[in-house]
Amino acid sequence: MTSPTDSPSGPESTSASASVSGPEDTSGSGSDSGDITVLIADDQPLVRRGLSLILLSDPAIKVVGEVGDGAQAVAAALELRPDVVLMDIRMPVLDGVRATERLAAELPGCRVLALSTFDMDEHVVGALRAGASGFLPKDVSPEELVAALRTVHRGEAVVAPRLLTRLLATFVTPAPASQPPTATLTGLTPREVEVLRLIAVGLDNAEIAQRMEIGVQTVKNHASGLFAKLGVRDRAQAVIAAYESGLVRAGQR
Repeated sequence: MTSPTDSPSGPESTSASASVSGPEDTSGSGSDSGDITVLIADDQPLVRRGLSLILLSDPAIKVVGEVGDGAQAVAAALELRPDVVLMDIRMPVLDGVRATERLAAELPGCRVLALSTFDMDEHVVGALRAGASGFLPKDVSPEELVAALRTVHRGEAVVAPRLLTRLLATFVTPAPASQPPTATLTGLTPREVEVLRLIAVGLDNAEIAQRMEIGVQTVKNHASGLFAKLGVRDRAQAVIAAYESGLVRAGQR
């Protein structure tokens, strides 16, 4: 376990852990021992240290580095191969949105959990579009942060449905009401369209299965199919696509 005194706190520094795999591993899975390896990217040293202390309280999480801007985050992630990057959205040199976009292209196995001081940050949608697997405001509890990190590590998306709805209603421009949703969802089966609609209004797989009277695994199969057809990475990006297409509108259930 990396202790707070083992890792430099300066913006330009990273600290490596023995559990981090070598550069030849491009999967983004940074540990062979079952630990979740995490890189913290934030331009405020105090915030970095606070996040590190929170994560160090969980023995299954290893903080492998701390950096102070998006360019350093990309470089450190390529070197350290963490499982998850906690990425502040607003940073100097290279912001979190562009850093996330680069990581999605260069290290697709690495998950990004975006952080912002503001729960209604216009750049959050950009980060989700770029490939972030989730978003948290910085005032979440330590328990919520650890739980979200574990969820993202499993390959799932983390954005509170109510918060995502507010973000999309504020910052995403939907298709004109006169344009049929199918115009931008061409290729999806009727079942996939319905699964997408239910994902977009905030239902989880079990709730969708109950609503559609099908099995949970069938829901997962439909979701995987529609993700591939839409070219999206996860549920968060799928929800954005659903709103942009006009399939769902703000406040719809």
